[in-house]
Amino acid sequence: MADGPNMLLDAVVLLGGAAVAAPLFKRIGLGTVLGYLSLGLVLGPILNYIHNGEDVLHIAELGVVMLLFLVGLELKPQKLWEMRSEIFGLGLAQVVISGIVLSIIAWAVYYQPTPAIVVGFGLALSSTAFALQILEDRGESRTAYGQRAFSILLFQDIAIAPLLILVSILALGRVELDGGNIQQIAIAIGAVVALIGIGRYLLNPMFGIIAETGAREAMIAAALFVVIGSAVLMQYAGLSMAMGAFIAGVMLAESSYRHELEADIEPFRGILLGLFFIAVGLAVDLSIVWENIVAIFALVPALMLAKGIIIYVLCRMFGSDHNNAIRVALILPQHGEFGFVLFSAAASAALLNAEESSFLIALVTISMAFTPLCVSLATHLTSDDEPEQMEEDFAGADSHILMIGFSRVGQIAAQTLLAGGLKITVLDNSAERVRQAQRFGFRIYFGDGTRKDVLKAAGIENAKYVAVATNSPAVTNRVVELIADQYPGKKLFVRTYDRGHALDLLAKHDLWQIRETFESALVMGRALLKAAGFSEDEAFAIVDDVRARDKKRLRQQMTDGFLAGRENLHSAPVPEPLIDPLRRRQFGESSVDDHDMRREDAQS
Repeated sequence: MADGPNMLLDAVVLLGGAAVAAPLFKRIGLGTVLGYLSLGLVLGPILNYIHNGEDVLHIAELGVVMLLFLVGLELKPQKLWEMRSEIFGLGLAQVVISGIVLSIIAWAVYYQPTPAIVVGFGLALSSTAFALQILEDRGESRTAYGQRAFSILLFQDIAIAPLLILVSILALGRVELDGGNIQQIAIAIGAVVALIGIGRYLLNPMFGIIAETGAREAMIAAALFVVIGSAVLMQYAGLSMAMGAFIAGVMLAESSYRHELEADIEPFRGILLGLFFIAVGLAVDLSIVWENIVAIFALVPALMLAKGIIIYVLCRMFGSDHNNAIRVALILPQHGEFGFVLFSAAASAALLNAEESSFLIALVTISMAFTPLCVSLATHLTSDDEPEQMEEDFAGADSHILMIGFSRVGQIAAQTLLAGGLKITVLDNSAERVRQAQRFGFRIYFGDGTRKDVLKAAGIENAKYVAVATNSPAVTNRVVELIADQYPGKKLFVRTYDRGHALDLLAKHDLWQIRETFESALVMGRALLKAAGFSEDEAFAIVDDVRARDKKRLRQQMTDGFLAGRENLHSAPVPEPLIDPLRRRQFGESSVDDHDMRREDAQS
């Protein structure tokens, strides 16, 4: 970018272009990432408006750093420990096996054995920025496959340090554990230990002191200091900057200031990460691409296919079902930004010449551009019979009302409660429904309401009322039986399927229930009565009478069996003949005793 006023003009062009490109590409279904990348290609290589894309890329890397910090804030140390087999098992296997296979391909296609190893392991690394941004855009970062993809990416971030050491070893042609290497390893270990210690014992008190002053700008400055400072510390130690920010985020995951830090960093993260994707487009050398266009567009799909197959097979070996393995394979087949670092280091060590390094960087960039298209293939390669899984995270789930099931009835009931100013915890086992609800601002958690441990984690012990609004009678029965058995004091409000389902539940449990179509059918009937010429009062009176007769019959069926109240035992159930409710009121008659109505309202 230029200096002075021209630099400001460049910034205006970049921001204005981003404001147009990102929404446009998202609107047409290609995603914001491809929009930013295309903007960079237009402003840089095509129009030649911004020349030094690599300088922009160095600044924009802070967006990846902040992204990893925010990811760390969502992962408590205990959760990270639970993921250790995913990170150091699946992640290690992916880097090693992909690196070996891609090294063999590089050797067979062009390179000598030594530089082929650097090329293979550089291409084995995926793009943390691209993959996590796509997961966030799609609301899938908490899904089972999103967590598995993140585990692989996290190990790749860890692997960049030993891979850089590998470049030095290959450049020397021998393994030397001299004083310099030992010192570098000691610095790396010491930096990680120091960062963990600072995060555990110093950061919380520091934020507490700043918060007491009430200086909002100081809090933002402190947040940026923590993120950038931890990144610089790791860079000094020869590790990934993003890894430093991630560790700092994990150390603050249980802090009472976590949400405020997230709110402070998020705007910077969004802008800088968008700038990172633009900078990737700016850094493309179109002359290299044009000179090697056949080789690039032949190699990119082939290498991504090979890498995707390896990831798919490994995910299946580590327990993923077909759908999740396909999704992980299709979001991680691209080559990543750490490839830029590795290939540049290899060029400096004379393992690659400048032209080879530029060719590989172009290869990496084109593979990033293909990523959104790969992700879109998932819908065609996955089956619908395997329900998608999502991470169960119940942080903050502690309300007096717990709702289980968030389909049609649950959504409308929840709107009513929220409109009344009540706080509710919603639990649903559909990952897609959870994602959709979160986009509309509902506080909803993924989990199976038929499991006691899930109900406990969702805060049922502190809930006074439990609404069961699942859309399957069998699931509803299991939920009700579990709660009635394990939490007998809870007041249950249940959506039932039909009359038989309602009677079954009422015979076993003390709860309030409503048949899912009953009241809407009465409203429809009232509308038809008015359309047929009845007055407003007459229509309401007739509907009230039908409702009262239904309650009376339901009570009779509870004591005398399902066949009670039917005039003809050999035909389908029919309602009793209506008596004109206006005429009944004229003679002082009542459709059902008021005391019985109150009792049934309390029990049904």
